[in-house]
Amino acid sequence: MPHLPRHVRFRFDAARNCHVLLAPEMVIMPDAIAVAILDAVDGIASVGAIADTLASRYEAPREAVLADCIEMLNDLARKGMIAS
Repeated sequence: MPHLPRHVRFRFDAARNCHVLLAPEMVIMPDAIAVAILDAVDGIASVGAIADTLASRYEAPREAVLADCIEMLNDLARKGMIAS
């Protein structure tokens, strides 16, 4: 179950007019796909459940959505921005 660690915040930054992922000394400005995935990260839903939700919402193939979710979440995990 992916979740944001205590030191990470995901929010809309009005000054930048975009969503940001904030951690000490690090700011990431995710693209629209990453924002959709991060919006679904609640610490309760599994990666598969997140992919199911997004595939249904965007009428996209589940396998493609799941691959995107896994790739993005693994990248953020390597940076310490997502925990499981």
